[in-house]
Amino acid sequence: GVSAAAASAASRRIAAAVAAVATPPKNDPPPAPPTSLSPSRITPIRVAYQGEPGAYSDKSTRELLGPNVVAIGYPNFERCYRAVASREVDYCCLPVENSLGGSIHENYDLMLRYDLTVVAEHEFRVKHCLLAKPGIKREEIKFAISHPQALAQCDNYLRGLGIAPIPVYDTAGSAKMIRDNKGLPDGCTPQNTAAIASDLAGRTYCLNCLDEGIEDDDTNFTRFLLLGRNGVSQYLGKNIPSKTSIVFTLPDTAGALYKALACFALRDIDFSKIESRPTSASLLSFLKFRSQAMGRKRRNRAEQTRFRYCFYLDFLASELDESAQYALAHLREQADFCRVLGSYPAKSRLVGPVKDAAEALKNLGPGGAGEVSVEAREEEEESRKLNVGVVGYGAFGRFLGRKFAGVGHRVRCIDPQDRSKEAEGDGVEYHPMYDVKKFLTDLDVVVLAVPHIDFEEVVNGLPTELLSGKLVVEVCPLSSHPKKVLLKSLPEDADIICSHPMFGPALTRSKDETEGSSGGALSSGGVDPTSDPYSTEGAWDGRPFVYERVRTRNPDRTDAFLRVFERSRCRMIEMTAEMHDDETRVPDAEFVAHLTGMLLDRHLLPPTPVASKEYAALCDVADATSGDAFDVFYGMYKYNDRARGHLDRLRENLAKVERKLAAKEAYLAASQELRDGDRRRMVAECKSLLREAVRSGGDEGWLAKGRDRPKDVPKKGDGEEEESGPSAAAGATVTATTAALPTKPEGTAGPVPAFIAKGK
Repeated sequence: GVSAAAASAASRRIAAAVAAVATPPKNDPPPAPPTSLSPSRITPIRVAYQGEPGAYSDKSTRELLGPNVVAIGYPNFERCYRAVASREVDYCCLPVENSLGGSIHENYDLMLRYDLTVVAEHEFRVKHCLLAKPGIKREEIKFAISHPQALAQCDNYLRGLGIAPIPVYDTAGSAKMIRDNKGLPDGCTPQNTAAIASDLAGRTYCLNCLDEGIEDDDTNFTRFLLLGRNGVSQYLGKNIPSKTSIVFTLPDTAGALYKALACFALRDIDFSKIESRPTSASLLSFLKFRSQAMGRKRRNRAEQTRFRYCFYLDFLASELDESAQYALAHLREQADFCRVLGSYPAKSRLVGPVKDAAEALKNLGPGGAGEVSVEAREEEEESRKLNVGVVGYGAFGRFLGRKFAGVGHRVRCIDPQDRSKEAEGDGVEYHPMYDVKKFLTDLDVVVLAVPHIDFEEVVNGLPTELLSGKLVVEVCPLSSHPKKVLLKSLPEDADIICSHPMFGPALTRSKDETEGSSGGALSSGGVDPTSDPYSTEGAWDGRPFVYERVRTRNPDRTDAFLRVFERSRCRMIEMTAEMHDDETRVPDAEFVAHLTGMLLDRHLLPPTPVASKEYAALCDVADATSGDAFDVFYGMYKYNDRARGHLDRLRENLAKVERKLAAKEAYLAASQELRDGDRRRMVAECKSLLREAVRSGGDEGWLAKGRDRPKDVPKKGDGEEEESGPSAAAGATVTATTAALPTKPEGTAGPVPAFIAKGK
């Protein structure tokens, strides 16, 4: 806990800060608050480990947190868990896996029994040392005592020297036994016995290191986990490699494990460890109790098998990542029991209060007073809470105000419309417009959540003398114009941040609803917030937050404000307003996106039960932009010199598409007409050739019958039709054939059919 003196000092500092803000502003800028903990605030953080002082767990703890950490040894692993749960210590550092010996399942089982969370991991390189009393040479050593696992790892080395291994309870304990000359095995004396332990144990018990790195395998690593009462997943930014450990049980059905792993594989989430372990009857009963307490039902009501297994899985992502959240939700549908053991940075990195405390320890130097306690760190964070005022409690203003209040800052808002009911529900203090002076009193940060077209008018309407010494933040989509206004209008001692949060409340409104809520001059978005829930859950994770520190005289206050977005896992991008507007073309993209959303209405995008990905993407664009009032879009148009060019290009592109459609339609019609003409010409030519064949084949028909053509039967072509014989049959065939074909004017040329060319 925090000492009474530290609490009293914190109270005095808070009172002094309030008094300083209450005094009239001076020309000199206010002094910046302290950036780090003072020595009087440094109290030991106590970390539990298993074993004697100087054990490998002790050394691993100091490697991870620094040499000044206060490490306390306990006789077994469960005592370490109890110490953290009962607040005897702040953390415990325990081994869970060895590259040679495998997993230490006892610690995994204890993590299920105690509600502790993994906050960090450390891969510790195990280097065994041969330790003996001062003055003893290696040739005099006959026995080596240590933990059985350490002796096994140095077996070849000991055999080569002819040293007999004798197991004892602990590595560091063996060094202590030699120093104290107590509890040594039979035949062992401090003069003929060496201990196999760490170099830290040698320094702790005043023993000489006769040889270092005596292990047979130099790939001996032990993975330690640092466990605490509170997790650190909220401090894991997108740029921090993260790892999450979970444990789950599955029903005894075919393909259960395959389905569980597919929850992650389908979302491209990689694993770093997977292992199964038989579950004891007592632990299984405990897990069933926990599942029933969480309202879960047994999926498989068949008779349970004698062997049930727990599956331990480490995947390379934070539990707050969107893909990981979907994977865990999917896994919980498949599993009887699932618990997240912790989400933490990978590869011995520290974040959050643990990192701050470790850095404070390093600043103490050798012989420091210990670690900064978690409670002291939380008290320091409490003293950094900001008084935030939101000017304009419309859609986006309320979205930000709710977030600031949710993380513990004291928030007030001002708006020309009566927002008292909404503000009260959000934990925000509401002020009407006539109470602007009271609104600005004692504020640390003023957030201007107003539309572009009203920005300059609103800033000029505020009493600028009350903005002296405050941090003023604008959150407009376009930053060059607001930056010029703020630099021109604000006092020189006012800090300025120009920002563009590229996210917002997930609102879906019809066009009539949006234009119908005009709001006021300060209402950013013009959407009636009373209809809403402007939930911030999932709206910040991984979204870009572009900002520029235009003027900073109080960096600690600026960092405290930006920390809200960092801890919400936003992708922080620092660049100048001019670069944001001109080089990155972000405003152009925003304008085109909002323009597209405004062009798409419910008649163009009707609801449909079956939709493609492209259709769904268009619906997302329309939904994301339909909640903005027209004033917001007009601001993007007015203060972007390239907006008119985008509209002209859009018209040109639309006209080009229309021309292409008309040309394609004319081409297809002409092609069809040409095909029809060719077909008609071919049919007419076929008719002509068939008739000619009939005329020229009359005499051959009579000769085929073995008789001459009668004289009274005229030849074909004399204007008379033959009534019988082969020619008559041929004529009937031609008539039947041509009757089935479309007619076409004669006299047109065309290709000769193949059967005519062959004389058939």
